[in-house]
Amino acid sequence: MRIAIAGISHETNSYCRDRTPADAFYQLRGERLLKTRGQQSDVGGAVDACAANDVEAVPILFASTQPSGIIEYAAYQAFKQEILDGLARVQADAVVLCLHGAGVVDGIEDLEGDLAVSVRKLLGDSIPVTASFDLHGNITPTMTDALDGIFACHHYPHIDLHERAAEAVALAIRMHREGLKTTTHLVTLPMLLPTTTTFTDPGRSWLARMLEAEEQPGVIDVSWFHGFPYTDVAHVGCYIAVTTEADAGLAESVAGKLALALWNDRDSFRPQSLSAAAAVAEARQADAYPIVLHETSDNCGGGAPGDGTHLLRAMLEAQLEDACFGFIVDAETASQAHAAGVGSTISISLGGRYDDLHGAPIETSAYVKSLHDGRIVMQAMFKGMPMKLGRMARLQIDGIDVIIASNRSQTFDPEPFLALGVDVMRLKYVALKSSNHFRAGFQDLAARIITADPPRLTTHHIEVFERQHCSRALWPIDDRASYPADS
Repeated sequence: MRIAIAGISHETNSYCRDRTPADAFYQLRGERLLKTRGQQSDVGGAVDACAANDVEAVPILFASTQPSGIIEYAAYQAFKQEILDGLARVQADAVVLCLHGAGVVDGIEDLEGDLAVSVRKLLGDSIPVTASFDLHGNITPTMTDALDGIFACHHYPHIDLHERAAEAVALAIRMHREGLKTTTHLVTLPMLLPTTTTFTDPGRSWLARMLEAEEQPGVIDVSWFHGFPYTDVAHVGCYIAVTTEADAGLAESVAGKLALALWNDRDSFRPQSLSAAAAVAEARQADAYPIVLHETSDNCGGGAPGDGTHLLRAMLEAQLEDACFGFIVDAETASQAHAAGVGSTISISLGGRYDDLHGAPIETSAYVKSLHDGRIVMQAMFKGMPMKLGRMARLQIDGIDVIIASNRSQTFDPEPFLALGVDVMRLKYVALKSSNHFRAGFQDLAARIITADPPRLTTHHIEVFERQHCSRALWPIDDRASYPADS
C-alpha cells in the first residue's frame, strides 16, 4: 500500500498588515519530507506511522510557515497545483493531508476547504483522504464533507500532533484494506475562545470529556477545535467534529450533546488579563521560584511580531533582579551585537519596530554577554525538530539577561536560554513570549505561571478586533449570541 503525504499549514492572522508570500514558507519535498521521521510533528508522525504499518510513504509537498498575514493568492495556487500534480502522478492508494484549519488566502476564506475539495475532485470518492489538523482551526462543512476523517490535536500545547497524524494514517489504511466507510458531523458554536490550555482547567476537564465520548463503540474520533479568533472570516467560531464508522446518527448525537454542554459552560472560559506592570507586581509577591511570566499578547505563534517591549519595560522599571527575558525578535539589534562582539557595551534601540501598538523601542546601553547562531533542536513540543532563530545575542540590561533573536518565533522550551548560557532554574523570574505552547517546556519547571496581556495582536481582549465578514453574533463580544441558533 502507498500513502501520499501532503499539506499546506498556516495559521492566518488577518489583522496582520502584510501578506504572506511563497518564500516565507519552508517547503518539504521528496527525501527532505521523509527525513522528518522521528520528529514529533504532524508530518513526522505520518511518516513514522507509514513505516510502522509497513506502508510506503509517498512524499508530495508540505509547505508551512510561522503564523502571519493573509497568504498571497499566487503562492497558494502554486502550492496547491504542485500537490494536485504530484497526486495525479504517483497514483497512491490513499492520501493523508497535514493541515492547520485556519488558513486564509487573498480571495479564499477557507484554504483547507478549497484544497480538500480540489483533491477530492481529482481522486474521486474511492480513494481515502484523511487529514490531521491544529486544534486552532476554523472548520467548515466544506472541509468535513470532502474528507473521510479529520483529526485535530487534542492538546494545547500541541504535544500530540504526531499522534493525530498517525491516527489519520491508521484510518486511511483501514479504509483501503477493510473497505471501511466513515461519516463526520460538524457543529459550529458562536464562541470565540481565548487561547485556552489543556494543561489546566477548564481546558483540561473539557478535553477529558471529549476523549471519554471518543470511547463509544463506532466513534473513530472526537475533535474539539478551539478555533482561531484572530482572523476575520465568516465561519469563525468554536467547533466539535465527530467521525464515526458510517453512522451519521451517532456522529450527530455525540457532537450535539458535547456542543450544548460546552456552550452552557462558556463562562468558565472568560480570561483574566493583567497588564504588564500588574503581572510584574504579582510576580514580586511570590515566595517560590522560578516564576514564569508569559506575554500572551505578543505571541509570534498567533501572528504577532514578537518585538513588543511592554513586559520588558515593566521588568526594567521594577528593577527586577535574578531575571531573564527570552526572547525579543530584533534582527537589527542581534546583528549589532554580533558586529560588536562578546564583551562589548553597545547603545541599542531595542524592539518596537513593527508598530506603535506593541510598545516603543527601549533606548539603552547593553553589555554583550554571549552570541549564538540560532540553530537549536526543540526538546518539548515538536521534540527533535530543528529550529533556526537566526543570529542570537544575550544582552545584559540593568542586571536583566535579555535574549535577542533574528527570526520570528515564540519560545517553546528553555533551549534558546541554554544556547546562550542562561540556566532558568537559577533565576527567580523567567519572562517569555508565548500564549500556551511554552507550557510543554516550562510547566514542570515553574513554581508559578503569570499571564501578562498588554495591548497587542494576540491579546485575550478579542473584542478589540473588528469583524467585517462574520454576520453572526459571537460570544463573548455580543450578548445576542445563542446556541442552538433559535434559542
